Amino acid sequence: MSEAMNVVDVPTTIDEQPLSRYQIFVMALCGLALFMDGFDTAAIGYVAPSLSKAWGLKAGTLGPVFGAGLFGLMIGALVLSPLADRIGRRYVIVFSSLFFGICALATAFATSVDQLFWIRLLTGLGLGGVMPNAIAMTSEFAPKRLRSTAVMVTFFGFALGSGLGGSIAAVLVLNFGWQSVFVFGGVLPLIFTAVLLTALPESIRVLTLRGTEAARVAALLARINPALRFDPSKTRFTASDEPTSKRFPVALLFHDGRAAVTLLLWVMFFVNLFELYFLANWLPTVAQDAGLSERLSMVNAGMIHLGGMFGAVLFGRIVDRVRPFPALAGMYLMSGVFVACIGLSGSTVPLFMISTFLSGFCIVGAQLSSNAVAAAYYPTVMRSTGVGWALGVGRFGSVIGPILGGIVIGLHWPISTMLTIGALPTIAATLAALTAGWLVDLKANRVAAADSQSAIVMECE
Repeated sequence: MSEAMNVVDVPTTIDEQPLSRYQIFVMALCGLALFMDGFDTAAIGYVAPSLSKAWGLKAGTLGPVFGAGLFGLMIGALVLSPLADRIGRRYVIVFSSLFFGICALATAFATSVDQLFWIRLLTGLGLGGVMPNAIAMTSEFAPKRLRSTAVMVTFFGFALGSGLGGSIAAVLVLNFGWQSVFVFGGVLPLIFTAVLLTALPESIRVLTLRGTEAARVAALLARINPALRFDPSKTRFTASDEPTSKRFPVALLFHDGRAAVTLLLWVMFFVNLFELYFLANWLPTVAQDAGLSERLSMVNAGMIHLGGMFGAVLFGRIVDRVRPFPALAGMYLMSGVFVACIGLSGSTVPLFMISTFLSGFCIVGAQLSSNAVAAAYYPTVMRSTGVGWALGVGRFGSVIGPILGGIVIGLHWPISTMLTIGALPTIAATLAALTAGWLVDLKANRVAAADSQSAIVMECE
């Protein structure tokens, strides 16, 4: 008689272990991949004033270029994320980093707006493949009790790359010209790709679900905790928390009274990402028009992402402790106020930079909190679909924001007028969040009343 196989549930096993140095190492690699992703995503906005001056471009000409990069990012995320489920997250992260590194280098050699448009579109395809898979990899290596914290800390890599990118770009542009920013943003990923290829493992969850990688799963568990020693030939690794069906139809988002809240979430994501990328791409140009120096305008733009890092920590804790939708409404409303304050700051540098920091504090912090709120709202069976589609609709806002910004800048409106009008969409997000909170509370009260009535009936019987 053959010996019975030892069945090991991998997620449960990981959840029972203390966080190891190896898990931290994997998360650090994912964070560094996101750092490069963040730098190259924001780079075009930082160099826009210098590039426009060097090429003699009219105000707002680069709007379609900004939109092309963000559209490519959206397509890359939608296409490469499902591909990663088939071939593995490691290969998609490595390939995407290599691809956008090459495209960033090519950007340095562009000689026309048309060339820049297509190169940034291709760059976005690579950038779009890194973020979802780096976050998924982090989530799948982290124990459940620390999963949200691990994802948040890893995501700081993106915010740090975007934020420090302003200071790095300021030094490079002033000393070596705008092209040097893309040389730096291209060479760094190419070097780091070799590190990823050597050191980044495949997702342990992906390997487990394949059912044919027992030796690799056993080796990874041993690296997480040397006490976990399993004979691959006598062990069957499983993931009991995975759904039996992989099909999550979008129609489920509109069933069981979820339709209105789903649409309201889409409004919230669209508006917030519209605001974020409108500022991230055009703020260096706006700052120079307001009278800030070239160096300060790039450093100031980085304040959006640095402020967002602090906002994410504070708002994440707030959302965990109070009713989430009203809390989001407050964040959206404050973000609109601070965006308008940027325009009203004039050429007063400290006020301009503080307003920018606080805008990022609210906008980026609200976006990360929105992700968590959406994930908590949808049941497990449709959580991935719910969050993914909310982000997908939001990405349209990230594309439209920079394009409309370019049109408005081309009209030569006063900065105070432009940013005050640009802040108005946050009112829609605020109202959407308040309405969604009211609907969620209303449904919860109805369920509670029904349960109470049922309990009374049973007691009478």
